[in-house]
Amino acid sequence: MAQEIADRRDVDFVLHEQLGVESLSAHDEFAEFNRKTIDLIISEARNLSIKEILPTREIGDKEGVSFEKGEVTVPEAFHRAYELFKEGEWVAMTEDPEWGGQGMPRAVALAAGDYFNGANYAFMMYPGLTHGAAKLIEAFGTDEQKNLFLKKMFSGDWTGTMLLTEPEAGSDVGALTTTAVANDDGTYSISGNKIFISSGDHDLADNIIHPVLARIEGAPLGTKGISLFLVPKFWVNSDGSLGDFNDVVCTGLEEKMGIHGNATCSLTLGGKGQCRGFLLGEPNQGMRQMFLMMNEARLLVGSQALCCASSAYLYALNYARERVQGRHLLKMMEKTAPSVPIIQHPDVRRQLITMKALVEGMRSLLYYIGYLGDKTQIATDPVEQATYQGIVDVLIPIAKGYVSDRAYDVCNMGLQVYGGYGYIKDYPLEQLVRDCRITMIYEGTNGIQAMDLLGRKLGLNKGKPVMDLFGEVQKTIHMAKTVPDVENLATALEEAVNKLGEVAMHLGATAMSPEVMKAFAFAYPFMEVAGDVVMAWMLLWRATIAAQHLEKGAKKKDTAFYEGQIKSAEFFISALLPVTLGKMNAVLKTNGAAIDISEKSFGG
Repeated sequence: MAQEIADRRDVDFVLHEQLGVESLSAHDEFAEFNRKTIDLIISEARNLSIKEILPTREIGDKEGVSFEKGEVTVPEAFHRAYELFKEGEWVAMTEDPEWGGQGMPRAVALAAGDYFNGANYAFMMYPGLTHGAAKLIEAFGTDEQKNLFLKKMFSGDWTGTMLLTEPEAGSDVGALTTTAVANDDGTYSISGNKIFISSGDHDLADNIIHPVLARIEGAPLGTKGISLFLVPKFWVNSDGSLGDFNDVVCTGLEEKMGIHGNATCSLTLGGKGQCRGFLLGEPNQGMRQMFLMMNEARLLVGSQALCCASSAYLYALNYARERVQGRHLLKMMEKTAPSVPIIQHPDVRRQLITMKALVEGMRSLLYYIGYLGDKTQIATDPVEQATYQGIVDVLIPIAKGYVSDRAYDVCNMGLQVYGGYGYIKDYPLEQLVRDCRITMIYEGTNGIQAMDLLGRKLGLNKGKPVMDLFGEVQKTIHMAKTVPDVENLATALEEAVNKLGEVAMHLGATAMSPEVMKAFAFAYPFMEVAGDVVMAWMLLWRATIAAQHLEKGAKKKDTAFYEGQIKSAEFFISALLPVTLGKMNAVLKTNGAAIDISEKSFGG
């Protein structure tokens, strides 16, 4: 079962050969994370994932979460896995050891998460959201709040969530109606209803700490008047002990298409007038504060999607090697010819290499973003820090939006490789398709990610982060042009990059004109083509490294892997990137039919 989570050879390739993460150990912040230590961390994460977490994936899907007499319970199998996860101190892999973290590089934590999320990401949402909530306290909390909550949360003894969505305020967060009224003791009385709250209630931990967006009485309407509060399920006394139940009531669970093992709750706060919270940071800064968590949350969603795709690809690959059906195409007319494994059929191979290329490119992209975060942390020059962070900001909507789209495609292709067997519950692909689908929706739908890329990230800092990103792509192109086996691929990518620059300038200008509606009708296609170019870049980068190894005489055990890297890049850039160029032409035309059509003309 190990190989159905993530390909360890590929994980190691990205960490050590593409990114060279062990070089971070030259800096004090990561001094202890040499290659030996990094490899040990990944091995431990892999072992825990395979032996303890992976068996809970099917259990969580079949048993789901129960809600009886006001109590939410997760599958019993989750409890042992969670205790072992806590014992390994995995909740706060990247955080300051002062607060119970391991202080490891983000890129390494993402690689460990490749196994954890691949094993059962519905389970991993409990510690994942806890980490994000604790990061808000670390960034904006008072010393007292940090002392009360951080160690308990980073250890996993208490968990956390994120309470944004309301029945009438989904993506439009500014329309929320949850209120906060100041009390004499400095706390606030909270009242309101939240829906679609992942990990909102459960029996894995003694307490759940809810960061809640609410509006203080008299605050401005819209997002400008939103503040952020810490609302514990059980009140936390000044000495850290638990007090009374804090009137945070689960009123129901959502019956979902997938991720059945995670409790998606409707919560009522202050239904009996007894819900209190601590203001986190300054009043009316809630949305700005929450955006700190958003980058991490959206990168996590991209990782969840990648892990579904990685599992789907490896399952499909193994199935294609084992499933014998049909004669070889070149022997179709020979009635006595034996049936062959379906991996020998051209269309199955087309699907598999598409899946392979996408999984490899997505893994490189996500680890690269984590690595840029590490570089930001160790950089001493503010300009250098801003450069790294700017590239991260541009890539986040692609890491969430594009990656989850393509990951879902990979899961669908994996199911198709299985044929009819893929559609039944005896095999794992139908669950992976269902579980992956939500990644295109939560933490901001992919249409919102596209709008963010066009409306905010394209013009960020007068376009410097985009140009910095293009500069990094050009470095890879220049390097690849010196390697004969990939030189032609570099030229093809260069054409696509130049075209993408033209499209970005056109769409950016259109978005600033009276044709703004038409521009945003093409925000999603723009995200798609930008993502395709980023994928091609990652694959060319990988292929260039592989070709250099082969030129120098790679070890026999690595030869097939390196040859596979070149073929992934060749297929994507030669067979798929030309389609991207056609999409770019469509964006440049910016046809207005979607905007000009009257509502009545839609029919219905």
